[in-house]
Amino acid sequence: MVAIDRIRPDAWRRARAVRLRALHDAPDAFWVTADEESATTAAQWRRRLASPDAATFVASRDGVDVGLVVGARHREHDGDAGLYSMWVAPEARGHGVAAALIVAVIDWARVAGYRSLRLDVGDWNADAVRLYARMGFEPTGTVAAFPAPRNHITEHERAFDLRP
Repeated sequence: MVAIDRIRPDAWRRARAVRLRALHDAPDAFWVTADEESATTAAQWRRRLASPDAATFVASRDGVDVGLVVGARHREHDGDAGLYSMWVAPEARGHGVAAALIVAVIDWARVAGYRSLRLDVGDWNADAVRLYARMGFEPTGTVAAFPAPRNHITEHERAFDLRP
């Protein structure tokens, strides 16, 4: 069974541990590198987790943390939320962890009153593209490249309508 916990500032070490594991496991899936994230201070983590405009969720199976996702006010689209930092440990993939994390962010975004939930996903990640399509995320046509020196990596935006 998958348990989903919203992480509060006092549990910042838990979020940090899962985030660093994600960055080491799938470096091309994230805009930030493990080295960059390692430099984030405890105070920065606490501030991030205390933000009223964001929610960080960690998934666990049998008491072991195996996934992470962040929902936050979208950086570019007023009234929309973004789904960021999605990751599931290799040993937990295919067991409903990703879907449970996505549902947690959808629920959070609806309660917060956002119109839609947006995310970016690389075409090279076929499993994630299929998952997001199954969950109802539609392509928007927007493509973005990572910052240099990793600007050879591109991602396509998808959106989920949160309105009833």
